[in-house]
Amino acid sequence: MAKKPAAGASTPATVALTAANVAFTPHSYAHDPAATSYGMEAATVLGIDPERVFKTLVADVGGTLAVAIVPVNGTLDLKALAHALGHKKAAMADPALAQRRTGYVLGGISPLGQRQQSPTVLDASALDHETIFVSGGRRGFDVELSPTDLIALTQATTAKIGHPA
Repeated sequence: MAKKPAAGASTPATVALTAANVAFTPHSYAHDPAATSYGMEAATVLGIDPERVFKTLVADVGGTLAVAIVPVNGTLDLKALAHALGHKKAAMADPALAQRRTGYVLGGISPLGQRQQSPTVLDASALDHETIFVSGGRRGFDVELSPTDLIALTQATTAKIGHPA
């Protein structure tokens, strides 16, 4: 895997990966503004099994914003996320608040290089793969890296927080 993003692909996520000396491969594609699912669009355009492409979601868990990373072909189990972080309930965060907190736009929120670090939970299914894909920090740009590197960089815990669609 490469350690540098392609020209014009520098984002806070790739800067964080490069600074940490983590191996990753950037994947750019032409984003279709009419796409209704950014993650499934990435899986389709890049020709990757959707189980290896993960979406980054922001939720309010016990009054604190948290990051959940789940496969794009499934949904987030909010109760499981809350439990993984030691709380009873969770709700999706207001989209504007998620954008302000992370520094990224919806559809391009990366778990890496966020403006403010948040408690992070990665769906345990990520550990079934040698590498996974997450947003690289903008629509039409994903990065491929090992789940263990993602866990280390985001200080994530792992738990079964995703449900197949």
